[in-house]
Amino acid sequence: MCGIAGAVWWNPSRVISAQTLRRMTDSIRHRGPDADGHYFWPPDNSHDKHHRSGYAANRNVSGVALGHRRLSIIDVAGSAQPLGNEDDSVQIVFNGEIYNYRELRTELLKAGHQFRTDGDTEVIVHLYEQYGLDFVKHLRGMFALAIWDANRQRLVIARDRAGKKPFYYRIDDGRLVFASELKALLQIPDVPRTLNRQAVLQFLTLQYVPHPHCILEGFQKLPPATVGVVENGSLALHTYWSAPYDQPELGRSTIDDWREELDATLSEAVRLRLRSDVPLGAFLSGGIDSTVICGLMQTQLDRPVQTFSIGFPVAAFDERAFARQASQHLGTEHHEAVVTPDVLSILPQLIWHYDEPFGDSSAIPTMYLARMTREHVTVALTGDAGDELFCGYERYRAVKLTGMTDFVPRWARRLASSVISRLPTSVEHRSFRRRLKRLLESLAQDPERRYLNWITIFNSSRLEWLVSPELWKLAQNEDPADCIFDAYRQFPKRDFVTRTTATDFQTYLPCDILTKVDIASMAASLECRCPMLDHHVIELAARMPIEVKQTLKQSKKVLSETFARLIPADIQTRKKMGFGVPIDHWFRAELKPMLHEILLSPRCLQRGLLNENAVRQLIEEHTSSRFDHAYRLWNLLCLELWQRLYLDAPPPVAAPTVLS
Repeated sequence: MCGIAGAVWWNPSRVISAQTLRRMTDSIRHRGPDADGHYFWPPDNSHDKHHRSGYAANRNVSGVALGHRRLSIIDVAGSAQPLGNEDDSVQIVFNGEIYNYRELRTELLKAGHQFRTDGDTEVIVHLYEQYGLDFVKHLRGMFALAIWDANRQRLVIARDRAGKKPFYYRIDDGRLVFASELKALLQIPDVPRTLNRQAVLQFLTLQYVPHPHCILEGFQKLPPATVGVVENGSLALHTYWSAPYDQPELGRSTIDDWREELDATLSEAVRLRLRSDVPLGAFLSGGIDSTVICGLMQTQLDRPVQTFSIGFPVAAFDERAFARQASQHLGTEHHEAVVTPDVLSILPQLIWHYDEPFGDSSAIPTMYLARMTREHVTVALTGDAGDELFCGYERYRAVKLTGMTDFVPRWARRLASSVISRLPTSVEHRSFRRRLKRLLESLAQDPERRYLNWITIFNSSRLEWLVSPELWKLAQNEDPADCIFDAYRQFPKRDFVTRTTATDFQTYLPCDILTKVDIASMAASLECRCPMLDHHVIELAARMPIEVKQTLKQSKKVLSETFARLIPADIQTRKKMGFGVPIDHWFRAELKPMLHEILLSPRCLQRGLLNENAVRQLIEEHTSSRFDHAYRLWNLLCLELWQRLYLDAPPPVAAPTVLS
């Protein structure tokens, strides 16, 4: 796992100097603390005598800079980056892991390619030589990369199918710059930092800024499963893969139709992810997904798997008992810790590491878990994506349940909804009564809008109430939730629950879950691998009919029954528990002064984004325990603190220790 940065410019005045490239890679040192490397083309710009390249005459590119920070996992002693082919005409910087690199290497050797290293990076270089832009179709893994092809005078950029590894870029005035993290691009002296106000609306709606958008004007995120070619002064993008939700195998309608294939495919995905030259373990929460992954690891290793979990003093957020039970059942070597989060201490680091406003508060426990795990191992497998692929979230059952009422005339559903909306509700965000009321209130809505209102932080009406009139005008031109509706339109012929899981796979999973885990783990210099996101597993799950995944009583049916041998009975039937922290309590206790000092400060209110009366009402209703606005307040707090760190001054090269 690593961090990458670089640039290509055809305007000679837009050169990236060695000093700037060094500052860019220094800002992402946490992603690769073991080594760094830099490459410049043409060679007379180079400050690294170990890299040189031939190049064609009459070139249209003025210069190229590639930078890399390395976390050594495979071929620890070799595979330093940037890395080239035999004559150094092709150079790569690469962040990720290619799990089938050994098999690919064997094929490439037969085709006549020569290797100088034993790692996966050089395999990508020769794949590119062999297959051109189709090289990505052969990769089984996670990656964000850039390849400079001096002979063709082009830069090729690419991101993995699911979007596990991040890739930010900016193209303007004769130059494209890119990096694993936005903060690296902001180290370039002449790069502007202008707030993208449309992205603010997206963040307040979804708690993240969806790709390809970015919180800063002029910057973008490369979407998952995308290859880009920078050639002749322009960038062309194309999608090279999509999950085959449009190719269902509805005739295979029982668990037995899928059991053997699922077992073999996921087992192989785990096997490939056990390749490592450094210590390896796994996150174990005691849920179905992580238990299955740890169980498959344990069956393939001749030693106990090192597993890791954390707990909290608040019982509602503590899963240690289930994790301990799973560990005992599987025979792993388990490590656990009780954490009392020091939110005032971790907040500055969290805001800095996440680059953009990021409102998922489970980033806090994820950072603590990553730190604890890194004390023992360098690589950890996770169970991420099981919920999206195998229909695990409770809200998917709500989708199924409310869908059964859609045959009722809209006027009748609207009447029932209006009556229910006047009933009293619970102040507790997680309470059954509150969730039930929210579900019933939504009966009159279209299915897509109904689901959106369940998952948004500020729905459309609340957003209009919260933000300034000037900011709200932008929402009239472009719906902040367009990415959700666009995703729903991708697979119109599938049942609505499957379309909903496919929508989450395209939006919530890469933009929230995978971003959260990547940033939190990389902050601790820990590599996380996710077998569920092997594209063979994704393709298998996408083709499954909903009947084998979900009933009104059971979620993840095919996963639970296929791997029942690995899952203790209590875990198979346990209620799903989110990996969170008690921010509702914090905002009524130790963080209460911060709400007033930050969200109601002149500095915040004078930005012209928020309605002061709305913010004041949110704070008063929450701190007086009249309503739970914890997630909304957390989003507003993250937005303002991000602006202070990233807009009010250039972001520092290293994470700050205090808020300012």
